Amino acid sequence: MSQRSNPAPRRRNQAAPPREEVFAAAMDTVAERGLDGLTMAGLGRQVGMSSGHLLYYFGTKDELLLQTLEWSEGRLGAARGALLSRPGTARERLDGYIEVYVPEGPRDPHWTLWLEVWNRSQSAAEDARARQAAIEMAWHRDLAALLAEGVSRGEFRPVDPDRFATRTRALLDGFSVHVAVGLPGTDRADVLARVREFLDEALIPDSAS
Repeated sequence: MSQRSNPAPRRRNQAAPPREEVFAAAMDTVAERGLDGLTMAGLGRQVGMSSGHLLYYFGTKDELLLQTLEWSEGRLGAARGALLSRPGTARERLDGYIEVYVPEGPRDPHWTLWLEVWNRSQSAAEDARARQAAIEMAWHRDLAALLAEGVSRGEFRPVDPDRFATRTRALLDGFSVHVAVGLPGTDRADVLARVREFLDEALIPDSAS
């Protein structure tokens, strides 16, 4: 984790920092101190802005959290796209997909942020909920396309890619929450092994076992 020095406050006529700087600082704070440690005042001090200026640019803390999540998802999406386009079998790339999906461990900053945004979504505006759904659908489409490829090449049993992707992501979400909150007896390595076991049992034709 990179160490950030606290910059001197910006004068009023100084330009605001790039949004990416704000998002990166927010993720660093979540990683180091959790969501309770992420305040508008504290984040403002990290990037040399007042909390009022942050609210001017983002409107609400909910909007800041959602934009930070979208930024983090963009980075994960790039990593996911790279692994899905690399050479190899569909099964090998499916392993890569679940490795990107599952949290690195308890208090993984991306998943910590996801859980908070999910929690706040019940009272979120329709636009915010639609943006959350767009993030979910990007993961779903990539998984369904990979499953369809595996079926067409005879690597996988003839499952319905869309339905199987829905089931698989529900499984991944459940396990990922356990990892992210640090549920005793559930760690990342164990979860990856369990998901791979499920995928082998459900997808690999008997002749390839």
